[in-house]
Amino acid sequence: MKKMREVMVAGVGITRFDSYDGEKGRPFKGFYDLGSEAILKALKDSGMEWKDIQSAFCGSVYCGTASGHQTIEKIGMTGIPIVNVENACSSGSSAFRLAYQSVATELYDVVIAVGFEQMPRGFIKSTAWPEWQRKMGFNVQPAVYAMGTVRYMAETGATEEDFARVTVKNRKNGALNPNARFQKPVTIEEVLASRIIANPLRLLHSCPLADGGTAVILCSKKKLKSKTKMVTVAASVLSSGTYGHMYGGGSVKIQTPDHIAVSMKEAREMSGYGPKEMHVVQAYDTMAPAELWDLEKMGFCGKGEAPRLLREGYFDLNGKLPVNTDGGLMSRGHPLGATALAQIIEIYRQIREEAGPRQVPGAKIGLAHAMGAGPNSAVVILKR
Repeated sequence: MKKMREVMVAGVGITRFDSYDGEKGRPFKGFYDLGSEAILKALKDSGMEWKDIQSAFCGSVYCGTASGHQTIEKIGMTGIPIVNVENACSSGSSAFRLAYQSVATELYDVVIAVGFEQMPRGFIKSTAWPEWQRKMGFNVQPAVYAMGTVRYMAETGATEEDFARVTVKNRKNGALNPNARFQKPVTIEEVLASRIIANPLRLLHSCPLADGGTAVILCSKKKLKSKTKMVTVAASVLSSGTYGHMYGGGSVKIQTPDHIAVSMKEAREMSGYGPKEMHVVQAYDTMAPAELWDLEKMGFCGKGEAPRLLREGYFDLNGKLPVNTDGGLMSRGHPLGATALAQIIEIYRQIREEAGPRQVPGAKIGLAHAMGAGPNSAVVILKR
């Protein structure tokens, strides 16, 4: 097998995640406005021009046909291949992986991955399940997470208060991120007093939806405009669910590896870096308990150990392994197509020492983990 070329992150761009529906005094911005804004910021960050980009992979979920074309039309149609990627909440990391592979295999030298979303208002009617399962309520995301949460609590002894601590930590970090939708810290008491969404999960255990745009430019080392603080893609992998191990936990009869563990194993094999080498992590926290079991499944600690480590400050901004330094989904918000690239952008900024007041001292290797209906699990490792 031919050894793949080293791939560098040339520049990144991100909008503030917020509601841009034009109501109640809020400005209106379409997904194409948010995506094109992120592209322009990434071009400026990279020192490149749009004519340098040879291909584009555009991730979104609810934006409709040719959404990438509509977005790039705002920048300029130059005839390059534009590929629209829908892979649920891992659409952005899937676009990133395709861009990475295009450069690594020397098909192109400079490629952009874009993620954007203008979220539907109200309850999301997910179509990721067969119709008979949807009629049974499996596509009610809080309910599915609630089932997994009840099982996790029974197996590990985790409590609602432990989950509240995830929200408190991430909202505290988000207060330091000008691009986060929620920039106000909350207390454990406030989280536990919020209304029940799907027992035992409460409103403040849940991430907010948002509109937003993200972009990451990848290139060969030769095409980098600046060799200062170079960031390399050490791994970009994607795995899907394994039989008997889908939503709500694994089968009690069929023992197959969880797809989160599979993606982490593949990322470690690809990069040579495992949990012990990471300085900063972005974990998928669409519901607060998910951050805890994701960290355990990726091998950052043993099963049931994450709540204790959280209580001890291990995952805090000044802890041994800072997690969701930009506030995560819980504070930054969750525009589905843009989320995974936002996680990657935070790792990029951390290891380039550009994260401002939330900077993790000495960060050189970081991991971003995104999930998506299917289910999917995507892991990206960046290093400097």
